[in-house]
Amino acid sequence: MSSTQPGRRGTEEPVSGWAVGGLAFAATMMVLIGSFQMLMGLVALINDDFFIVARHYTFDLDVTAWGWIHLVLGAAILATGFGLFTRSPWAGVTAIVLAAVSALENFFFIPYYPIWSLLLIGLDLWVIWALTRPGVFNA
Repeated sequence: MSSTQPGRRGTEEPVSGWAVGGLAFAATMMVLIGSFQMLMGLVALINDDFFIVARHYTFDLDVTAWGWIHLVLGAAILATGFGLFTRSPWAGVTAIVLAAVSALENFFFIPYYPIWSLLLIGLDLWVIWALTRPGVFNA
């Protein structure tokens, strides 16, 4: 059987090892970030006095509310991280969106726990970078 477009056979580009490694890295980081978020949420729910906020902060939510936000977002990130291990495109898109939401949420949480929030923002940005590399889902 002949091809309708001559010369198209065997023209697929090989997938970069960096892209495959980036996907494995992003999946692993999503599982860790989700676990970290859930732990922060549990700490906020169990011990309200652990996090202390500066006075007159614009986004002043109750620590219990922040705990539920961290817990729910962390569970979604954890599940998506496991989905990334299957290399499914839905998990890739969902992971990028959840990592962006997590970075934004941790930005608002900086006055409560600054160094930890900045660390999670950095990990979220690294995950977004790893998932947006060319060829990540062609492996």
